[in-house]
Amino acid sequence: MTETRRVVLSDMGFRGDTIAKVDDNLWFVAGGIPGEEVVVEIAKRDRRFTYAKVKEVIESSPDRIDAPCPYFGKCGGCQWQHVDYETQLEFKTNLVREQLGRRGDFEDPPVRSTIGMDEPWHYRNQARFTIGPEGQLGFNTHFRNKFLPIDECLILHPKINAVLNELQGRCEDVKHQVVVRFGFYTGELMVFPEVPIEDLSFETGQRYFEEALHGHHFQVFNSSFFQTNTRQAETLSRLVQEKLELTEGEVVVDAYSGVGAFAVLLADRAGRVIAIEESASAMADARENIQGLDNIDLIEGRTEETLPELEGPIDAVILDPPRAGCRPVVLEALIERPPPKIVYVSCDPYTLARDLRVLVDGGFELVEIQPVDMFPQTYHVESVTTLVA
Repeated sequence: MTETRRVVLSDMGFRGDTIAKVDDNLWFVAGGIPGEEVVVEIAKRDRRFTYAKVKEVIESSPDRIDAPCPYFGKCGGCQWQHVDYETQLEFKTNLVREQLGRRGDFEDPPVRSTIGMDEPWHYRNQARFTIGPEGQLGFNTHFRNKFLPIDECLILHPKINAVLNELQGRCEDVKHQVVVRFGFYTGELMVFPEVPIEDLSFETGQRYFEEALHGHHFQVFNSSFFQTNTRQAETLSRLVQEKLELTEGEVVVDAYSGVGAFAVLLADRAGRVIAIEESASAMADARENIQGLDNIDLIEGRTEETLPELEGPIDAVILDPPRAGCRPVVLEALIERPPPKIVYVSCDPYTLARDLRVLVDGGFELVEIQPVDMFPQTYHVESVTTLVA
């Protein structure tokens, strides 16, 4: 029998669930909003916490709206479709500020309001579909990680939903997953791997596609990372350019450079850009993407091994690490030989706060943190942080 409990929700948690204190224990509740009184259904327990989901709202928040997606609450992709979008942005600003305080021990950190989107739907240019037992495409459920077939995802670009519609129930001969990527500005489609269906209106099995940022085209292999929200990726890259405040002749290190997007977009402002990337596929993309630009040097290797060995003056460093943040050796190298400016692009406030604490204790000044909503309807938030030596 399912166990239920009536609780009052007090705060928004780090992973997008609301928090309730029950008998001096923390409960993490999906589908709630702080301040609400709700009946929750317990989904699972471990030795430390209880995880639940809202079954009935007794006293509703004024920020609650009807979630438009029929899969919301089952699918694990979105957490906040039931929250007014302006409130989502406030939650993300507070989330970054709280992590800077709690994890980084910063008092009143300089966090600006989150930059949102005019249209916070149909923004994703990439989907990774799981294949069900009967050739269906779908995602995984929130709590039990079971397969959930879907017919439409409201945060995916309509072109990807059109591909989903044609493939739905016909992928029994495809193993594991189907990845669909779409160029928002180029209109190029990539469906990988090859799907053995003859009457499709699109080709499959492409090795790469092209996308554009600020008019520059970028090749992206099927295994290479590229931002999943093209419109906000332009916002992010514009912020990086503005915060660097480059003058003619300066040397910039682009660490964790991926397919070379920042390097290409900065090439006309910098004297020299040194781009460091360990992914072989991303480096192959970067070699193609920098064609015609003679002031970009590509170094294939791990940032933690390469950055400490760089010689010569460095005027600015871009850090754009994966979710795990920077390895200690990277931060130590920056502290030992501090560049005048660092711009840190982060997709995880927790690891950002940890790394900023190290850099500030090492002598850098924290100037500003600007959150950017790359992932509306979810708790995920990107940010651009500026530090000076």
